[in-house]
Amino acid sequence: MRSATLAALATAPASGAVGIVRLSGPAALEVGRLLAPGVPPAPTPRHAYLASFVDASGAMLDEGLFLFFRAPHSFTGEDVVELQAHGSPRLLRMLLARALEHPEVRHAGPGEFTRRAFLNGRMELSRAEAVADLVAADSEAAVRAAASALSGSLSARVRALEEPLRSLHADLEGVLNFPEEAEGADDGFEARVSALRVEADALLAEAGRGRLVRRGARVVLYGPVNAGKSTLFNRLVGESRALVDEEPGTTRDVLEARVEWEGLGVTLLDTAGLRSAPGRLEALGIARTREVLSAVELAVLVLPPRCGEEEAQAWLQEAGETPVLRVAGKCDVGRGDTGSTRDSDTLTPSLSQGERGDGHGSGGFLSVSGLTGEGVELLRSSILQRLWGGGAPSALTLVSERHADSLRRCSEALSRAELASRLSTLEAVSGELSLALEALGEVSGTSVSEALLDAIFQRFCIGK
Repeated sequence: MRSATLAALATAPASGAVGIVRLSGPAALEVGRLLAPGVPPAPTPRHAYLASFVDASGAMLDEGLFLFFRAPHSFTGEDVVELQAHGSPRLLRMLLARALEHPEVRHAGPGEFTRRAFLNGRMELSRAEAVADLVAADSEAAVRAAASALSGSLSARVRALEEPLRSLHADLEGVLNFPEEAEGADDGFEARVSALRVEADALLAEAGRGRLVRRGARVVLYGPVNAGKSTLFNRLVGESRALVDEEPGTTRDVLEARVEWEGLGVTLLDTAGLRSAPGRLEALGIARTREVLSAVELAVLVLPPRCGEEEAQAWLQEAGETPVLRVAGKCDVGRGDTGSTRDSDTLTPSLSQGERGDGHGSGGFLSVSGLTGEGVELLRSSILQRLWGGGAPSALTLVSERHADSLRRCSEALSRAELASRLSTLEAVSGELSLALEALGEVSGTSVSEALLDAIFQRFCIGK
């Protein structure tokens, strides 16, 4: 029995210049010619035909392009037909409905075209997932990392670990099950296990930045009232989003704004200033500030002029375990500025221009002015350095939480195997290697269940 032929719109269901109806499966060409009967019975693959699209009675609905891709040289590995019509949602629904009238055709589910590409060996699982990542990418870093994964960079790195791991596991199983025939196959296995563990740890470490690329980084400005946080927030965002006034405690809630710096999506948060005796509404804002501080990648502590070191250390402790970048705000104050601002007329302390290493030790920190822009570019660069560390994103920087969990389990199993190679039996080592292979196979697709495939492709859009 032939497999069902899939049909779906490959473009968004909204008005546009072009809309695409995609067919994939053994009846794709037959159904495509029902909609475009003027196309030759044996069309040249990868050749664009100008064709009239018709309804069941033969009445013309539109004129567009007909493309045929013969199996296995198509995205899905099956016969594929694409009808490129004008982008009328109603027209496209009529064409799709006509295709679905054929008994061998059914509507494609989310990601089902890409799923067939994986099942038909056209791409590895990590490359298939990169398709969804590329569609969902909302920053330059995410686009570049998804493109790298789609080209096979992540697959190559995983394969470079999986193949020697599988070979070592096979050698140990051979020694355990056929000791005479496989004599000597386990020579030097301790060093082989250690080398694989080092490579797995390296993969896991590189995957740590994946959340930044996928979701963007969250950076919060916090500190005492009247330190210039909102003015600095507006300067970093590039527009007046936060209210600025001479009265302390102007900000009562957390304000958010998303920016893109050097390709990385960053969500900036401006928070209520912290002080010991706030009003009722301001107290609610301060509670939100403390809540946000525990859920961001980086906190920027903005301190007012003449803030002592003891006071600064107290503000640093508010961030808990969140990394802190310490900033001296309002560095323009005391330099002859006479404009009407919320800044006080106190003097700016003498501070060195540099980034504090960990936010909690001794050392210099940045001086900035949200009002004049002084030091803001240096602050922006320092934030990116703390978040990203520089360099272009690789395919590994876009691994999903699922990938990261699989790589973590692989690394942990290899660490146990390394310990077992010194303290235990070959059976224990082989068992841990088997667990490592299973975890790694969930990334490459060599050991993946139908349930896991369902979960992976469910996040795809229909038509992809």
